[in-house]
Amino acid sequence: MGVMDKMRKSTGAILWILIFSFGVLWMLADTNMFDVIQQGPRTLGSVNGESISLEEYNNRLQYYTQQYSQRTGNSMTPEVRAQYEQQSWNDLVNSRLLQDKMEDLGIHVTDQEVVDMITGPNPDPLIRQNFSNEDGTIDRVALQSWAEAPENTQLLISIEQQMRQKRQQQKMNNYLQSSMDVSDYEIEQHYIRNNTRVDVSFVRFPYADVSDSEISVSEDELREYYNNNQDNYKRKESYRITYVSFDKTPTKEDTTRTFEEMNRLQSDFATAETDSLFFNRYQSSTEYSVETIGKDEIRDFYQPVLDVEEGEVTDVIQDDGRLFLIKKLDETANEVTFTVFSRDITADPIATIDARAETADDFSFYAQEDGFEGEAERRDLEIKEGFATKGNNFVSGIGQSQQIMRFLDTAHEGQISDPLELNEQFVVIKVNEITEAGTEPFEEVKDQIETVVTNNKRKQQVVANVEELIDQNSDLQTIAQAAGKEVMTVESLAKSAATIEGAGREPKVVGGIFGLNEGDQSSPIEGTSAAFVVRLDELYEADLDNLTSDVRQRIRQQLRQQKNQAFMNTWIEQLKEEADIVDNRAQLLRG
Repeated sequence: MGVMDKMRKSTGAILWILIFSFGVLWMLADTNMFDVIQQGPRTLGSVNGESISLEEYNNRLQYYTQQYSQRTGNSMTPEVRAQYEQQSWNDLVNSRLLQDKMEDLGIHVTDQEVVDMITGPNPDPLIRQNFSNEDGTIDRVALQSWAEAPENTQLLISIEQQMRQKRQQQKMNNYLQSSMDVSDYEIEQHYIRNNTRVDVSFVRFPYADVSDSEISVSEDELREYYNNNQDNYKRKESYRITYVSFDKTPTKEDTTRTFEEMNRLQSDFATAETDSLFFNRYQSSTEYSVETIGKDEIRDFYQPVLDVEEGEVTDVIQDDGRLFLIKKLDETANEVTFTVFSRDITADPIATIDARAETADDFSFYAQEDGFEGEAERRDLEIKEGFATKGNNFVSGIGQSQQIMRFLDTAHEGQISDPLELNEQFVVIKVNEITEAGTEPFEEVKDQIETVVTNNKRKQQVVANVEELIDQNSDLQTIAQAAGKEVMTVESLAKSAATIEGAGREPKVVGGIFGLNEGDQSSPIEGTSAAFVVRLDELYEADLDNLTSDVRQRIRQQLRQQKNQAFMNTWIEQLKEEADIVDNRAQLLRG
């Protein structure tokens, strides 16, 4: 493959690697992402007065769309697209925030640094990857020829900009890491937590052992708890909705159509010279891979491949909403090698989905004219109820949906939506009630509080019962016998563990165990679902002599990454809180 062809074929992957090589969000930006754009009708918003245009947002979203298609072989569903819409906005906001911070810190990249990354003695991996000779040296002639070709001008500008951003991010990472070193003490403590182990015995006393009838809670106790814990009952703006749905599931005609398409591809698949290219060209639902399986181990689904000759393709196989063609590549006495091409059975965009969309649009129009309930009754459509909270994309009865939340953020009571496309359906929504943010009234949360107070009293009762058992019985076995319980044992429990075999997730209990000395028996430990009495049978201390330099370095790198990630997350949120961010998406992208 020539250099030019190699470059063209790998450009998408190259830019993806460049953008994500440091795992930092601010690298996700277009070449003009930091330009100041004049405010106007196509401005999505701004960060500290620096605008975010609709054009760069669409470019970012297109970038994600292309990457998703290349990675999965499928187009985005509406809900997946909604997630990437949010990600695109976050990328642009974060990029501007971090770029401002880098400017404040004086972190810049000179033109000479960029030149060195391309033509210097130690070029960027992008250059080395695409312009290397077989001996590993750089093909300077090919590089110069490519760079001087007029048709590559725009791509070269883009790559140079990406390299500049990459170097700037490297400098920023170095700046952050310089203040985030990991001490030897931290490394040793990490090693100890993960390599100190115990053998332990315990008796578990579930809180559920105390019945509701044994617990009494007064009105005064409920109000006292409410008054002391009002922060727990702050509510965000919420919405009660009703909706009707229009299913997008494939019809029998869609299944027949997909069968016919797969039948037409059968002979082409058999004669394809390069199967991986065939998968890409005809958009297989599954990625290209080659499987070798023993004939006596092959499951029923793959059995048809045994009935065709090498190079031949099976008839179409249907399984779980997907159709398959299996091509036999090789066969020995004991094994068979094959690859599997697939297609999802999907609703036809015109015959099925457009028809559903038109029906939903028709309903929305007449519902706004004649009333939501009456139109649903006229069409014999089931009206379903839902609830959503501002800031949370989950809608009860429907699931995660940014489209619905985008509509609700600017809706008023009584408003009826246009059709909203979800993964499996179109929905038309009516906003029945909007509740403003505030503290929930006592009467509305009384039942919740009663549950909490009851559970707290139940825990107290169980602990009191266990303390009495301990007073009357000296060792773990007699405590268990007196309570009609079983002594359970766990071997080699790690100090870093959060779960206990036979007891579930109990981090507080694990902490209590490692607070004991070998042979000690505990007082009652309040866990998540039960109280525990534990005995530390044997302690295996971590041996720091086994902490080699290689292990130290690996732990150091791991802890540094954790620190950097935690710092970055906190830092971004702090920058957002301090920034003046204007978000016009609800108005500009509505519908």
